[in-house]
Amino acid sequence: MILGMTALTFVHVVISLVGIFSGFFVVYGFLTNKRLDHMTALFLSTTTTTSITGYFFPFHGVTPAVVVGVISLIVLTAAVYARYSRRLAGGWRRTYVISSVLALYLNVFVLVVQLFEKVPSLRALAPTQSETPFKIAQLIVMVIFVALGIFSVKSFRDDAIRVREAVPRAA
Repeated sequence: MILGMTALTFVHVVISLVGIFSGFFVVYGFLTNKRLDHMTALFLSTTTTTSITGYFFPFHGVTPAVVVGVISLIVLTAAVYARYSRRLAGGWRRTYVISSVLALYLNVFVLVVQLFEKVPSLRALAPTQSETPFKIAQLIVMVIFVALGIFSVKSFRDDAIRVREAVPRAA
């Protein structure tokens, strides 16, 4: 056991946190119109690995965690295809941005769930995760990611589209 966790749980948590951390760098790249290729590869690979390793835990039927994992893998497939196979051409750039932000959101959504399950003070606020503090926390996270998604789509443009025209100066 590592920090009270099984080896699988520890590795899964570390990979998840690396995925979240690198994902925020990728979103920063969207907002500043920079591709950040190495960070993108790290984000997509660790986030995919996180979703896959989630299925290594004991299976107790279809649960919300299983559904989120399936959605995450579908979204990540779209992001990887748009980024690497379609090379961000045309509408694939927008697909890549939206699917990447959505994949990061899903990872953070699960992080909030885990925090409310594992941190005693948060668990006391929402022991069944149907209480108001949990709902407010998830709503705030969702609003932040919707805003990040909108601004990312607007900011991460093809350089060929962003041609600045010279404006003549008045004499």
